[in-house]
Amino acid sequence: MVVCGDDGLAHRLAFELAARCGEQVTVLVPSLHEGHGPQLGSLARDPAVSVRLIEARRPDDATLLDAGIERAAALALAYGDDQTNIHAALSARRLNPDLRLVIRMFNRELGRHVEKLLDRATEARSPGLGRPALDVSTTVLSDVGTAAPELVAAAFDGSANVIAADGLLLHPAERPAGTPRRSTDLCVLAVMSGGTADDPAGEDSAEAPGEGGTQLLPDERTVDRSRAVRGLVVLEAITENGSGAGLPPGGPAPRGRLRTAVAGLWERLPLGILFSRRVRTICGLMTLLVVAMAAVTWLAEGGSGLHAAYLTLLDVFTMGDPATEASLGRQLMQLTAGLAGLLFLPVLLAAVLDAMGAFRTASSTLRPSRELSDHVVVVGLGKVGTRVLGELHGRKVRVVCVERDPEARGVALARRLRVPTLIADVTESGVLTEAGVRRSRAMLALTRNDSTNLEAVLAAREIRPDLRAVMRLFDDDFAATVYRTLRDSYPNAVTRSRSVSALSASAFAAAMMGRRVLGVMPVERGVLLFTAVDVRDHPELVGQTVAAAFRPGQWRVIARDTTAPGDQRSTVVYGSSTTSYGSLRLFQPELDWHLHPGYVLRPEDRVVLATTRAGFDILLDRDQRRARSRQER
Repeated sequence: MVVCGDDGLAHRLAFELAARCGEQVTVLVPSLHEGHGPQLGSLARDPAVSVRLIEARRPDDATLLDAGIERAAALALAYGDDQTNIHAALSARRLNPDLRLVIRMFNRELGRHVEKLLDRATEARSPGLGRPALDVSTTVLSDVGTAAPELVAAAFDGSANVIAADGLLLHPAERPAGTPRRSTDLCVLAVMSGGTADDPAGEDSAEAPGEGGTQLLPDERTVDRSRAVRGLVVLEAITENGSGAGLPPGGPAPRGRLRTAVAGLWERLPLGILFSRRVRTICGLMTLLVVAMAAVTWLAEGGSGLHAAYLTLLDVFTMGDPATEASLGRQLMQLTAGLAGLLFLPVLLAAVLDAMGAFRTASSTLRPSRELSDHVVVVGLGKVGTRVLGELHGRKVRVVCVERDPEARGVALARRLRVPTLIADVTESGVLTEAGVRRSRAMLALTRNDSTNLEAVLAAREIRPDLRAVMRLFDDDFAATVYRTLRDSYPNAVTRSRSVSALSASAFAAAMMGRRVLGVMPVERGVLLFTAVDVRDHPELVGQTVAAAFRPGQWRVIARDTTAPGDQRSTVVYGSSTTSYGSLRLFQPELDWHLHPGYVLRPEDRVVLATTRAGFDILLDRDQRRARSRQER
């Protein structure tokens, strides 16, 4: 594997590939003394991993050849400049047409075009070979896009190492010894070693400790024997298509048909934007009063109900003649309606002024309501905050944003989604109070400044000590120190410190290892790979039940693709979107995560496997042998 770059993503990616996945890694770094060059140098000196460093300012042809690009399986271009990454990708594809490319791109539209261009170049160069045989792909990823689902999961559940697939957020959850199974547990991934961290999901800077004895993909006998004395790691579903048992607390509650219809009509009408809640309430009460007076007039005078409503409205707006010749009841109703009309005039004036104010601020942002509660406060609407806002809104979670720059990219999105936003400095007094931190369910501090994020969390903890808080911190060592200090200072609160590069490294590593790898999930000092395979290509799966196909310590079947065989594609799921290859259309696979142990695997099935590194090597070796056989034919 070849990695190009010198920032946090390149460092964490090299660590994932070398230390956790056991790959041989060569890193092209612009400088050994700047950026993350010293950290990469320390990693290369570790005798337990295979990492080679090459110092080169530009990834030109000579440098790529020096890195052995013609023999490499995959290349990750993690420079901070899109143009540099594109130039290096074109050169690498020319030098090695069979190379898997993983490109970091900030411009997603440009990245989509580059992805198609490079894959078409490979197809044109080797027209006789299908993509499954070559396992060649170009994957364009955004570190922000891959990290956003994990930041959202951390705000809800404190989870790390999240894999998003088929509308599910999956993560490894630790279950202490003696803990009963939960409805959201899909399968047991590992039996833990004797020593585990107090809260391994809290830190990004180091692997979760283990003292040996971790058993990956254990059989049922081992699980039953160990459940009472040792902890387990299970694959847990955090959310399921925004609903179901795994829905984070505070999501939309079930509503009846009438309430659903009224809510849908209300969302289509702009009344909630034009008029405040108080004005809407008063207008509603006045309407009920007019209806009541019309009913009394109808009962007293007789005739049609429409005529009674007409007379009442004339009286309310003082447009009718005095009812001097009418009955006493009619005269009393006219006086009552006139009084109601006098009360109604200020309400109409208030509604007009309220609407004028709404039109005046329509081009700016909405203010958070005082009644808003159980929402998520997002501080910072840069690249990361914008993607997190989109994730939360897509999952029907109420959000309040705080951003200092009115021209930030996420402000326009918040305005379009009608999300309340405060254009203010989060460090100023009263801003977090106005954002409703005291009534919120969580806060994510996602600005580009570590000190601002820390100050925001500390200020929020002063308002509400038990608030769940997630911080974006660039420095891993600083993140670990802050996490431990806040954990000790607020033992009853959940604090998570997250680095975007650390969160996205697993997705980049999975893409480098092959387009059928859905994700890489560290478990203590081991690692599990989630990969999609066609049953027909593996004789050990064909005709076997799900239980019989299980190989302890190597692989187990955890899901089946229920998409029609003609529509199945080798698609990798990252974050909340899918990445297709070449001219293949975009789609979301339909996966059955609750397979019966007695289900018999058919040749036309496609399944998702959880594998250890040893099991993955066995599957990969067989895939490579089949590819060579097809190429020879």
